[in-house]
Amino acid sequence: MALSLDWYSTPLYYDIIFDADTKKEATFLEEVYRIYGRVKGKPVPRVLEPACGSARLMLELAKRGWQTFGFDLSPEMIDFSKKRMKKHASLLWVDRMESFQVPGKVKFPLAHTLVSTFKYLLTEAEAEAHLQRVAESLLPGGIYVLGVHLTDYTQTTPDHERWSGERAGVEVVCNIHSWPADKKSRLEKVRSRLRITKGGETKQQETVWHFRTYDAAQLRALLKKIPSLELVACYDFTHTLENQRELDDSYSDCVTILRKR
Repeated sequence: MALSLDWYSTPLYYDIIFDADTKKEATFLEEVYRIYGRVKGKPVPRVLEPACGSARLMLELAKRGWQTFGFDLSPEMIDFSKKRMKKHASLLWVDRMESFQVPGKVKFPLAHTLVSTFKYLLTEAEAEAHLQRVAESLLPGGIYVLGVHLTDYTQTTPDHERWSGERAGVEVVCNIHSWPADKKSRLEKVRSRLRITKGGETKQQETVWHFRTYDAAQLRALLKKIPSLELVACYDFTHTLENQRELDDSYSDCVTILRKR
C-alpha cells in the first residue's frame, strides 16, 4: 500500500526522477533568451525561477554564470535547494506563485517555469496575479518562459505517464495518472505514485492533487489580460528551437515565450 505523502516533501526522490533533461532545458532557456530577449545594454545575467522545486535548473544555470533566484511553497524543497546551491551565487526563499516578492526588488532579464507548475494556480485571479508579478519582476525586454500542458476537453479516458531514475543506489519509479478534465470547473485530478528502492528495500508513496486546465483559447485569453507581456513564440516540451509551434490545440505540451513590453 502506498503512503499518502506530498511528493514535494521528499525532494531527493523528485530530483532523481526529473533531472535527466536538465542540461537540455538550460540550453533551451539560454537560446530563447538570446533570440527573443530585448533588454538594453548588458544586464547582469540574473534568472528567476518561480516554483523552483529542487533547484536542478538553478544549479545548472549557476554553473553557466547566471545569478539564480528561486522560490517554492515547499519548505523541504527550499532546504534541499539551499544545501545544493551553497557554493553558487543564488537566493532561495519560501513564497507563493501568486503573491511572491523578490527581496530587494531585483529585476531580471530572464524568468522561467518550464513544467506545468503554473497549473497549481486554481483560479483565474491567481493565474493573473502570478503573471503580473512576473511581469513586474522583469526588465523591459526580458522574457518569461512558461510551460503549460494544454487540455483536450473531448478526451474521455485517463492518461498515464511513467518516469524512472537512479542515483547513488536509490532507484525511483514514478507513475502519474490523470483523469479527464471537467470543462465547467476547469479542474483535472492527478495522482503521482513513487516506488523507491534503496538498500534492497522498497517503499511506495502517492500524492493526489488538482490542476487548473487550459486549452489554447483559454490560455490566449488569460495572456491578453496581462498587456505588459507579449507572446512572441511557442515551442513544445522537446525544448528544441527547430520545433517552433503556434499556440493552438494541435499539441499538448506548450512552452510560451512572453516578453516584457
